[in-house]
Amino acid sequence: MAEKSQLCSVWVGSETGILKGVSLAKKQAFNFSDLSTLSRDQEVCALTWGDQQETEVLVGCVNGAVKTFSTEKGKFIETRQCGDASQGRFTGLAVYEGALVTCVESGLLRVWKEGSTDSVEVSVGRDVCRMRQSSEQRHRVATGGKENLLKVWDLERPEAPIFSAKNVRNDWLDLRVPVWVRDMQFIPGTEKIVTCTGHHQVRVYDPCCPQRRPVLETTYEEYPLTALSIAPDNRSVVVGNTHGQVAIVDLRKGLVRGCLKGLAGSVRALHCHPSLPLVASCGLDRFLRVHSLQDRALRHKVYLKSRLNCLLLSGREDLEGDGAGQAGEGEVKEEEEAAGGGDDVWDALETVTERPSRGRPEEAAAVVAPPGAKRRKAAK
Repeated sequence: MAEKSQLCSVWVGSETGILKGVSLAKKQAFNFSDLSTLSRDQEVCALTWGDQQETEVLVGCVNGAVKTFSTEKGKFIETRQCGDASQGRFTGLAVYEGALVTCVESGLLRVWKEGSTDSVEVSVGRDVCRMRQSSEQRHRVATGGKENLLKVWDLERPEAPIFSAKNVRNDWLDLRVPVWVRDMQFIPGTEKIVTCTGHHQVRVYDPCCPQRRPVLETTYEEYPLTALSIAPDNRSVVVGNTHGQVAIVDLRKGLVRGCLKGLAGSVRALHCHPSLPLVASCGLDRFLRVHSLQDRALRHKVYLKSRLNCLLLSGREDLEGDGAGQAGEGEVKEEEEAAGGGDDVWDALETVTERPSRGRPEEAAAVVAPPGAKRRKAAK
């Protein structure tokens, strides 16, 4: 398994609790979970790198467990219990100076000290949808959710947020605009933060600006936005919604620069490569896709059998290898179906076969004739 894990350039978490690794160069996919012990409470809801060298992947499960997967050894090396299912699903994982940072839907942000079961707890508000860490200032995280405005926290002084956004002004009917922050990310090289909402809005906030309202706002289509990722040029953002629509939005003028085709179903996760013009996406249609941000062409497409929740794209430069181009379906072990990888509803349906009629043509027509046809024929 160590040889397979070192080939993988994309890591994906599924609803069935399986951690999958995909090699874009070899055009293959692998399962790295013990399928015999899987259950629904092990659904993967958060992924992040455990270190800067990308040798560890932290996997957050619905039951509150955080597993550490070693990409060098090809196996899970540690499991920590960071809460339970009653507190809600993980909305984000982060690592800061050896400490594990977790956030759940109920709004409980925790900093777990290394080698200790004690944690520093901070309440960031209810119904949290996402928690993100700054890639440059690792001690800063952002949170937001449903009726929970964007906030920026300093993990060294977590008593109060260092920035708290203010809701936009009332609409043209003088009604309050509802709040629903679905995802956010710090824009590298600046203090700005870009967010997407469940009301199809893309907003940019600047904590250095005196106003706490967004400095830029635009909308995309009419469906709730679910995920975003900053492009390598730091001047545009890729956003996806519940109808499988993905677009590249310019952060300077708020205009849509183009759309990525081929997706179906809700987009659950997006991840842009830090230097290459590539973006990976996954969602309910069970496909992992990699698009080019230059010509917006589909470069790779891998079917992974399970509905996918989150993904990580490696930052190395050779992730495509020599086999750049559209990939076929990945090879996933068939044991996943036995572990509940397919839909139980479809498996329970009874197969119906249609038998051809052995009688004369007029007899076959009489079988499918609608009610009352014989009475109308007799009346004539």
